[in-house]
Amino acid sequence: MQTVETLNEGLKRAYTVTITSKDIDARVDKEVKAIAPQVRMPGFRAGKVPANLVKKMHGESLQRDALNNSIQESIQKLIADQKLRPAMQPSVELDEGFEFGKDAEIKVALEVLPDIAAPSIEGLKLERLTVEVADAQVDEAAGRIATQQGALEEHAASHKAKDGDTLKIDFVGKVDGEPFEGGSAEGVNLKIGAGQFIPGFEEQLTGVKKGEEKTIEVTFPEDYGAEHLAGKAATFDVTVQSILNGDKPKVDEEFAKSLGLEGLDKLKELLKGQIEQEHNGLTRTHMKRKLLDQLAAAHDFDVPPSMVEAEFEQIWQQLQHEATHEEDPAAAIAEMEAEKEDYRAIAVRRVRLGLLLSEIGQANGVIVNDQEMNRLIMQAAQQYGPQDRERFVQYVRQDPMAAAQLRAPLYEDKVVDFLFEKAEVTDRAVTKEELEAAIEAEDGDIKPHVHGPNCGHDHDEKPKAKKAAKKGEAEADAPAADEAPAAEEAPKKAAPKKAAAKKDEAVAEDATAEEKPKKKAAPKKAAAKAE
Repeated sequence: MQTVETLNEGLKRAYTVTITSKDIDARVDKEVKAIAPQVRMPGFRAGKVPANLVKKMHGESLQRDALNNSIQESIQKLIADQKLRPAMQPSVELDEGFEFGKDAEIKVALEVLPDIAAPSIEGLKLERLTVEVADAQVDEAAGRIATQQGALEEHAASHKAKDGDTLKIDFVGKVDGEPFEGGSAEGVNLKIGAGQFIPGFEEQLTGVKKGEEKTIEVTFPEDYGAEHLAGKAATFDVTVQSILNGDKPKVDEEFAKSLGLEGLDKLKELLKGQIEQEHNGLTRTHMKRKLLDQLAAAHDFDVPPSMVEAEFEQIWQQLQHEATHEEDPAAAIAEMEAEKEDYRAIAVRRVRLGLLLSEIGQANGVIVNDQEMNRLIMQAAQQYGPQDRERFVQYVRQDPMAAAQLRAPLYEDKVVDFLFEKAEVTDRAVTKEELEAAIEAEDGDIKPHVHGPNCGHDHDEKPKAKKAAKKGEAEADAPAADEAPAAEEAPKKAAPKKAAAKKDEAVAEDATAEEKPKKKAAPKKAAAKAE
């Protein structure tokens, strides 16, 4: 094998590798000898078919396999000899004029990971915002459970609906005397006084009885999410199927025991633990963002363009997917296009932080051990049916890239925990609202993907699309982060439910305020149906 370097510029490398025909032919001969004992041919005893006949029968296939194997081994040898650290899979091209029997010339192009100076982890200072669990929070949580446990019982036919009752109704909505799309439903539960429906709807059902039919007159709000209904007068022909009463149980010893617990104290102890866990998660999120900001500010180095492009494509594809489910897809896409470079900058930051965390982890012996990896595999396998779980487990165990992708989030968490231990941490007590506000104010756009050992850079964390903004609406505050992609939404219908203005959903977790695209207020949406 002969190797000639043709490019060495920044992180880009290119080589011409020549594989001799002699090497390829030797591989073919070796394979012929290996398969000859299994070849069957009329006129010859088993295993006695001459090598030249075996080669004549299977020569083309053997030559292709020999060439492919030679190319793979040559690339591995090139990487080892040149001490390369590929950022992505190398690009390999075989000379167009190649013919079997001649030397094979291949062109190899790749980008390498940057040489990162030993990351400085000294002098890190972090503030840990802590929230104490108040008794009132525990009582409120217990009350919610009681409400959920409360059974709805049907009132007598003579009962007149009052505030707090739940009505099961059918309705047909009309504008100018004509039913409109999405304005009809059957068997809908409506609680009087809950404010689920547009103003004036629930109040007009006070006093109705089971089986009663009533026509309600309302006007859709001017800012209603469905523009063809905004500000318009409408009528709803309502039929009351039944009236239900859902008095919640009293939170006491008997209630706690009905849940299978020892008593009320045990219930409160469990609820307090859950609330503490929630608070600790918020505290960690805030600390992690502050940590990543410090690391990003202290380290600056070139990152492989191919990795940035792959990261950006993941971001962009998810944004495009989410945009198609907006009320105004064209506006959402136009807003995305206007901020395209902002998202590209986010991809650069995400890749840089991922490489940095990986370097810190490797330099300090951070690993995901076999026991932790087995637990990750088994947890991931649960998303498949029983018949597919074993195949998934085998796939992950045999594919280093799949294993690395599964390992990466835990590896990142362990590196972050290691840095927390090294940092100088001061505590400050705050309220939950103050902690949430601090997170929201710093909310970023993309969570870093740690490029850990053997990472395949196949990023599975996809950002959410920004919501298209209505003309003239004020800019919204930075929203809360949501790491998981949104599920595909079904087409929505207009209904007499009150449309709620949704805040933009964050596309990430760690970018600083300066790096994130501006968020604009989202348009108000019509509800899919009355809840």
